[in-house]
Amino acid sequence: MVAPGFWDNQESAQEQVERLKQVNSTLKPLEELVSSGEDLEVLVELAEEDGVGAEADDEVATTVRSIRPRLEQLELRAMMSDPYDSSNAFVQIQAGEGGTDSSDWAQMLLRMYSRWAEGRGFAYELLDMSESEEAGIRNATIAVRGGYAYGYLRGETGNHRLVRISPFDAAGRRHTSFAAVDITPEIAETVQVEINFESDVREDTYRASGAGGQHVNKTDSAIRLTHLESGVVVQCQSQRSQHKNRAQARKMLAAKLYQIQQEKRDAELAAKRGQKSKIGFGGQTVRNYVLHPEQYVKDARTSLKVGNPQPVLDGGLDPFIEEYLRWSLGRQHAGGGSSASSD
Repeated sequence: MVAPGFWDNQESAQEQVERLKQVNSTLKPLEELVSSGEDLEVLVELAEEDGVGAEADDEVATTVRSIRPRLEQLELRAMMSDPYDSSNAFVQIQAGEGGTDSSDWAQMLLRMYSRWAEGRGFAYELLDMSESEEAGIRNATIAVRGGYAYGYLRGETGNHRLVRISPFDAAGRRHTSFAAVDITPEIAETVQVEINFESDVREDTYRASGAGGQHVNKTDSAIRLTHLESGVVVQCQSQRSQHKNRAQARKMLAAKLYQIQQEKRDAELAAKRGQKSKIGFGGQTVRNYVLHPEQYVKDARTSLKVGNPQPVLDGGLDPFIEEYLRWSLGRQHAGGGSSASSD
């Protein structure tokens, strides 16, 4: 970072700065844990000496309690060994079966992931959002930027099911609605993905939606890119500049195509991709959020169940994320593939 010319290329320099933060975020806690372990050894030796009473035992127990959660966090970090686990993430949410309820549910999920990012101190940016006619959203894409954002979020890909008394049903009946979540890593500029944007991609421009008044975009600055062969669609309207939106959309498209290539190489033919699987009954559901008659959130893969849905909907996803990481690591050790219940 102090080398001559390091800051000449701002984008490359920023990537290096982020890489340094990621390395330090692992090394510093590890060094602190090693130091705490050495202190614990000394305390244990003192506690084992003759004549040393309950005070030393209490100190050992207190030290162990302080070490355990830090050790668990580092173990979780160690589980994220995929080259792109340390990357930023694109989170795409799409309403599925359920009419207006599913659009409202998609917006609830958008809020949930935004709140989760805020709670972790991650930056997030709304790249695109298409509002529904009555309530909620048809789809939205946010970029979540922070250390290991993709590693933490990758298990969220799939269908999310909500069961509740519909606020849009005058008869007060229970409705089931679905929304799909798709998580894609933000790949570095150095990763080459062959895309001929002239012949392989259709580009559409449209007017970005806004809050009205002075925020209305009066030019067709929003960009939608469709990869003709795969059918992958990405869109961006976060910037007023069409050029910047195009650059961001191309980056998102390259990331999605690269991820699909990796999945094909691993013989997992992208059945879990949100846009390619059925978003409704019969599709692969990764998590159920039940608000009536019971109240709980249950993961269909790990079977983790919590009895109060509201903290989860407010961004309290860490228990599910951490349990998924442990579950997926166990399946890797057992040699199993990935699957999700269709419940």
